[in-house]
Amino acid sequence: MKPSSSWIPNDDDEIISELLKEIGLEELFHLFKDIPKSLLLKRRLNVGLGKSLSEAEAYDYTVKTLKKNVVPRISFLGGGVWNHYVPAVVKEILSRGEFYTSYTPYQPEASQGLSQALFEYQSMIAALTGMDVVNASMYDWSTALAEAVLMAVRVTRRKKVLIPQTMNPIHFKVLKTITEPKDVKPEKVSFDRTTGQINLTDLRKKLDSETAAVYIENPSFLGFIEAQVDEIGSLTHEKGALFIVGVEPLSLGILRPPGDYGADIVVGEGQPLGLGMNFGGPLLGIFAVKWDLKLIRQMPGRIFGVTRTVSGQDRGFIMVLQTREQHIRRERATSNICTNEALCALAAAVYLSLLGPQGLRELAENILYKTNYLMRKINEVDGVEAPLFNAAHFKEFTVRFETKSVQDVNRKLLEKGIHGGLPLGNFMPEYQDAALYSVTEVLRKEDLDFFLRVLREIMEG
Repeated sequence: MKPSSSWIPNDDDEIISELLKEIGLEELFHLFKDIPKSLLLKRRLNVGLGKSLSEAEAYDYTVKTLKKNVVPRISFLGGGVWNHYVPAVVKEILSRGEFYTSYTPYQPEASQGLSQALFEYQSMIAALTGMDVVNASMYDWSTALAEAVLMAVRVTRRKKVLIPQTMNPIHFKVLKTITEPKDVKPEKVSFDRTTGQINLTDLRKKLDSETAAVYIENPSFLGFIEAQVDEIGSLTHEKGALFIVGVEPLSLGILRPPGDYGADIVVGEGQPLGLGMNFGGPLLGIFAVKWDLKLIRQMPGRIFGVTRTVSGQDRGFIMVLQTREQHIRRERATSNICTNEALCALAAAVYLSLLGPQGLRELAENILYKTNYLMRKINEVDGVEAPLFNAAHFKEFTVRFETKSVQDVNRKLLEKGIHGGLPLGNFMPEYQDAALYSVTEVLRKEDLDFFLRVLREIMEG
């Protein structure tokens, strides 16, 4: 049988019938019987112009279609993926042929360049977080958190995990999905409605000898900085549990690193370190632990180390402790996250090398200044309150609209070329009238002032 298309060789009714007969099915849709019928499309896609297109025609059609996209230059969207500036040198280095792959460098003799780059990434993240051992990447913050919780369960042989009620709701869903089959029970700790801080009384009540780990986010999903980190860490360790801290890496340019206040495991999102928004991915999960062999041997992901060649004359870089991983011990591996984010980790390494410690601090200060400036000015607009919590904030903060809905405000902002904040009611029903606003270095002061003028017009209208 001759395929009807050289690009899609099995797109032929006769071939499809033969394939279905071989596996004992009568029609193609029987393959998808677990999908609700209302979601199935029972016709061919209306792609293109209803005819085969040449490459030039396809290119022209695609360009015209993409022009329909609206990409506001002023955007306050955040909540897990943020609009940061990516220096040109980051993309230039990533696009080099010897780097442009997600393939794990299993053969160190043929991959010294990438192996060294990933080792440098680990070293810089270790310095940034104040931790000792870092892996070469996870998928994103949420999967890094889930792996940290599973790791804590293995180390402590306990099943209970305490998490903040204000944590990122998307992270919570991923955590629940991954840990439920392991019979792990995430339990939420309440927070102070005035300051946003974790309720220590509730934490003490729920923290017991069955607790494997306590997790906090600093800064939180709602943008405020948790000021009780030392107390939380001490309470956690008193019960023999592990202290897991989730971080936004740019904030560490000015905030204390988690290693300073007793974190056993640090996770976070590396997307701000030289990765674009990219419609939500790929991202970069940060994963670090303190120097404890019980923790290190239970870590997920690749770990790169430095050694000497057989002659003893030259330094070399290799993957270490590989017996933890699924390509050595599939059934007993510490993680089944296989495809790593090595290219994204390389981007972070280039970005951090470019900024250096002083540049990172200046960037964090710039974001902090703009965050505070916008919070202060928003409060001068009638019918608007920001932030909802009496605490220090970094990069993100909550805004409440008293006389108009979040959706109405966002729609009118978009008419002026501004993408408003993330509606919190989509995730937290108690905050239907609030949005999460993100402020990064790409927003200039004149952008913020323009937004304030438009917001005032909307609230007065």
